[in-house]
Amino acid sequence: MLPTINDIVERSFSTFNLQSPGLFKKQLLEFGNREKSFCLLDSNQYPNSSIEFIAAIGVEKSFSSIMGNDLADIDTFINQIPDYIFCHISYDLKNKVEALSSSNYDGIGFPDFYFFQPAIIVISEYDKVHIGVLNGQHADFIFDAINSIPFSPATFKTVILESRFSRQEYRASFEKIMHHINSGDCYEVCFCQEFFKENIEINPIEVFKKLMLASPTPFAAFYKLDDKYLLCASPERFLSRRGKSIFSQPIKGTAQRNREDKIADERIKVALKNSLKERSENIMIVDLVRNDLSKISSKASVNVSEFLEIYTYPQVHQMISTVEAILGDKITFSEIIKATFPMGSMTGAPKKRAMEIIEEIEKTKRGLFSGTIGYLSPERNFDLNVVIRSLLYNAKSQYLSVQAGSAITHLSNAEHEYEECLIKMQAMQAAIS
Repeated sequence: MLPTINDIVERSFSTFNLQSPGLFKKQLLEFGNREKSFCLLDSNQYPNSSIEFIAAIGVEKSFSSIMGNDLADIDTFINQIPDYIFCHISYDLKNKVEALSSSNYDGIGFPDFYFFQPAIIVISEYDKVHIGVLNGQHADFIFDAINSIPFSPATFKTVILESRFSRQEYRASFEKIMHHINSGDCYEVCFCQEFFKENIEINPIEVFKKLMLASPTPFAAFYKLDDKYLLCASPERFLSRRGKSIFSQPIKGTAQRNREDKIADERIKVALKNSLKERSENIMIVDLVRNDLSKISSKASVNVSEFLEIYTYPQVHQMISTVEAILGDKITFSEIIKATFPMGSMTGAPKKRAMEIIEEIEKTKRGLFSGTIGYLSPERNFDLNVVIRSLLYNAKSQYLSVQAGSAITHLSNAEHEYEECLIKMQAMQAAIS
């Protein structure tokens, strides 16, 4: 998810050695949290990432859906900013991509999209950081200010989340989806449910640190916009561009690990690899992604380079495929988003009908959940995650939300799907316990 060193040489950065990289990251969270906008994208030192994290602090210029801006207007903003741009896109941008609408409750309130040029950028290479600043600020002043952040003792209280669905209500909704599948309306629906708590005060930084201890994932993010927070432990990449190449890595297929017994854990991994149900879920979404990418790619360039591979994370094994393509000429960022968003792994297929069923059956808006957060480099390469395994928090209204879901197909079982949601909840629950 993070840039290589070659991506950052065009911008003037000052470099500083770190005595304690872990301590610096904690201080950076405190420093950035003072600003209106702050985003830290963290790879958690996963393989194939030469950079540990990239962070955006403060806002130089911004562009949001709040002012009535449309999807195509994003290109105008991007073209005016020859610099790094950080962004989020909420799931409900679907209503601008397709002829859809949303009327369900939203307790968090992120805008449909927000793009911003940071005042300060911090890029970490584990034992050293590169700091880039604007408006005559001095990088050494920023470095010293981050290192001088004091610490207060962490305090925690257990938060018990409430579910929007009882098991009985979930089963009834599951049966409605199965009726749609059996009637030929669709063949896969990603059905999600919200777990929430009202009138609760949490410390987002401390919760995020606990989340990273429980589930350090390659597409993690701490994101603040005004009084709204995303604390994200995502294992999934939505879309990445490097030059003319673009690729997506959809996840479909989940199995809870046995971390106490290596032999049993390996059996679980093999069973996931061979599961007809999990393989069929993944194959359906791979076909959908291939179709999405074909809309913006050179003829015959779409290729499945990795098929039904098993990746291991702290709580679960996941089945992941990689779909690659070569972009067509003069394809804009908004055209890429319009062709591919929302990601098929969070909708089902066919995509539009699945989203209509989701709106009908789910009880709350997804908002930033099932959306994406990431960055664009000055060269207009980009990397965007899938916002899953996340806590969303509105500090003003003191509303906490966690959503989890699973793919429903004709092979699905209601009890198994409900349990899968609970498995995916484990790291988030640990972070608030």
